[in-house]
Amino acid sequence: MSVTVRVPAKVNVQLAVGGARPDGFHDLANVFLAVGLYDEVTATPADELRITCAGPGADQVPLDRTNLAARAALALAGRHGLDAAVHLHIAKDIPVAGGMAGGSADAAGALVACDALWGLHTSRNELLDICAELGSDVPFSLVGGAALGTGRGEQLRPLDVGGTFHWVFAVADGGLSTPAVYREFDRLTEGTEVPEPLASQELLDALAKGDATALAAALSNDLQPAALSLFPSLAGTLAAGRNAGALAGLVSGSGPTTAFLVRDAESAAEVAESLVASGTCRTARTATSPAPGATVVGRVTG
Repeated sequence: MSVTVRVPAKVNVQLAVGGARPDGFHDLANVFLAVGLYDEVTATPADELRITCAGPGADQVPLDRTNLAARAALALAGRHGLDAAVHLHIAKDIPVAGGMAGGSADAAGALVACDALWGLHTSRNELLDICAELGSDVPFSLVGGAALGTGRGEQLRPLDVGGTFHWVFAVADGGLSTPAVYREFDRLTEGTEVPEPLASQELLDALAKGDATALAAALSNDLQPAALSLFPSLAGTLAAGRNAGALAGLVSGSGPTTAFLVRDAESAAEVAESLVASGTCRTARTATSPAPGATVVGRVTG
């Protein structure tokens, strides 16, 4: 038997970051939007926990127990007193180390796949508790859609979205470490009064109305200066996307993927083509949002 779960990438349409907390984390007002770029995680019975991975960037994905999907399987098995004897195969399509929560998506996918494979019927709330233990972005990968994340991003409030938004994602050559970007944020803001992170009402209203122009005007990412400091060439990518006709562009999460909001599918194709031609990114992907969270898409019995 095997179970396959599809999980979406995310873009942070607002990432407001507070000062460092005593535990090293930062309080956030993090407006997540799931987008239609997906990884698939397939769980199959095995003699022991094993991870395999295929797809773009697969060579950068750890295949040991540091992999978030492996940690998810171990955490779920531990809750239920089971041995995590499972083969998890990750089919990658979300950019690796790109600020789009691919690792978090894989963790959420592994949780749902293992829960179904093992017939556990774990409650949604307990799955979300495990997600929060695994990482700040993992709970949103489970639920998808749109949500405001507070605390360190793991406390979610679902948000209304009044339409479909069209995006282009420019994938950079190379990756950025999320902890390194936060350390750079701390360095850049040292000695300054970092305001309490609050969600933008204008942005929430734009989401609810499905108004791309209003959403473009409200996009923000407090980690962008830190990402640009560590990866200066992203400034050229952002300029190229805006020059190609995007409504707005920003670094996605901790980067280095850059996200461009566009008017429609035709604009998305044109902006993607221009970005690739500009030579400022490795490739460009188009997608729409919102997208569903972790979803079982295949079961093979026997």
